[in-house]
Amino acid sequence: MVRSLACVSLVLAACGDSTGQVTEAPQPTSATAPETTTTSGDPTSEATSDAPTTASTTSTSGEPTTDAPTTAPPGPCPMGQIVCDGDVAQVCDGMGGFSDETQCASACAPGIGCADCVPGTKQCDGQNVLVCNAEGTGYDDGGYCDPLLGLSCDGQWGGCVGACAKLGSLSYIGCEYYPTVTQQYDIFDLNNPFAVAVSNAADATAMVTITRGDELIAQVTVPAEDVKVITLPFVPELIQGSGPTKHAKKGAYRLRSTKPVTVYQFMPLNAAQSNDASLLLPVNTWTGNYLVASWQYWDDYLLPGFYSVVASQDNTIVKLQGPPGGTNTQAGGGVDNKGSGMALLNTGDVLTVFSAAGGDLTGSFVRADKPVQVIGGHECTQVPIGVVACDHLEESLFPLETLSGEYFVGPPVQTPNNALEKATFVRIIAAEDDTSIVYTPDQAAAKTIAKAGEFIEIATTTDRFKVDADKRVLVVQYMVSQEAGYGTSDPAMLQAVPILQYRDNYIVYANKLWVQNFADIIAPDGANVTVDGAMVTGFKPIGAGYSLAHLELQDTATGGHSMNSTVKFGVSTYGVMDYGSYWYPGGLDLALLPPE
Repeated sequence: MVRSLACVSLVLAACGDSTGQVTEAPQPTSATAPETTTTSGDPTSEATSDAPTTASTTSTSGEPTTDAPTTAPPGPCPMGQIVCDGDVAQVCDGMGGFSDETQCASACAPGIGCADCVPGTKQCDGQNVLVCNAEGTGYDDGGYCDPLLGLSCDGQWGGCVGACAKLGSLSYIGCEYYPTVTQQYDIFDLNNPFAVAVSNAADATAMVTITRGDELIAQVTVPAEDVKVITLPFVPELIQGSGPTKHAKKGAYRLRSTKPVTVYQFMPLNAAQSNDASLLLPVNTWTGNYLVASWQYWDDYLLPGFYSVVASQDNTIVKLQGPPGGTNTQAGGGVDNKGSGMALLNTGDVLTVFSAAGGDLTGSFVRADKPVQVIGGHECTQVPIGVVACDHLEESLFPLETLSGEYFVGPPVQTPNNALEKATFVRIIAAEDDTSIVYTPDQAAAKTIAKAGEFIEIATTTDRFKVDADKRVLVVQYMVSQEAGYGTSDPAMLQAVPILQYRDNYIVYANKLWVQNFADIIAPDGANVTVDGAMVTGFKPIGAGYSLAHLELQDTATGGHSMNSTVKFGVSTYGVMDYGSYWYPGGLDLALLPPE
């Protein structure tokens, strides 16, 4: 059983990196828990006030000061210690006086004396932030306040301000994303476009700009509480063929918004017979550690599973490790034929790793020295293999640090008979060695996983249950193919959301062009959950004090749906048609959780 954990959220302030996103805190690349706990239940409050939240003072030279003391401490200070009285540098004599006092021409820095600037202070040079170096001898580049993120450099505060400068909590709502075309079956109809849906839950219009490399692709305004669908050209090197593993330079799109938004990518947009969709994660939530979920190579049609790694910063070193013992992989791009290797990616680059005959990339690890995005999936596969028909799979994977050991698993609704449920395959993938599992209610499945990257697979199940692992795991569900006997719709892929990452409100998008759209809601027993203002009913127990409800989503003017409760709950969204489907998490917090 897992130990009880407290949700931990990380507040990111604004400071610069090579992406143009400005953040004061570095992006996490390990499972270290943050020190600050902050969560926000209101999607419109993800951004803080445009003004800085802490006051700053300036020296007589007009430069902002640091938090270091600028006056002599009470009582005698040690001999030789340098303190500051305004812009006067004083050398302590150890007896309560000073052996030397110097009026500084520019600034006085405690411990240093007269300097060109006080270490850590900031100032603006146009839209660029400059940060005084540790020696106080000059300014280093502190990043760029990107106007496409609604940022400007505040000369008094010496940092970036704007709705996207400080995101109130780590969640699926953000300002910068990297939509990425994923591998699709070559017989697929290219007239059905790749697209993103941008949902603006803020109280002001957002300007959304999409580029690829230096090329402007689209610029769209999204009014407050509205959704805009933006179609994007396919990227031939990412969609065509079935391997080998390849490095596509500037293959991803970069989406920037002046207000916090939610972004979903559809591959493709409209109802068809090889679809899936992903809830994209904003750049400020990326880390450098991921556990991969994919699906096995389909030997009969030579169609591979894949995962794609996307960089947001230049000179990102990505190290890849295949699952235990390796797996058959199409070598290329720095990756060997067992799924291990290393690659150097620049901003917008995409490394797509493909399985080979008999291979399954599930359980691979991605480790990078800078934050990356990882999307796992399959070109087109049957679930299970041998049951008609195949469908595209993809999911933007949650960072390893956001995974926990507690999840609920429940089947989606079956169509056309909505009173029935559709079977799924469930995979529980271990992030660490010697992982133990408990199911509530119990399942006829393995209870231990020996090696990190190995997984338990529960086949063709309509059971609803809780997973309790004593270490981090990734839990993924796959809809079965249409001819498995569970109604219409073909395979789609869904990550289960850790219970610790549930929220009390969501904005989800359901594509109106699909035959039917649904939301599955998992909430504590007795919870009052509303969707578009109407109370959700029909909850049935899922285990351990929680219940599951299937809700058909009726079309709205924008395709957006608002979900709220006084308690935290989980949601997934999906659409179905004859031999087609998409499925993705409706949203989640992305707090960095301590180890189990």
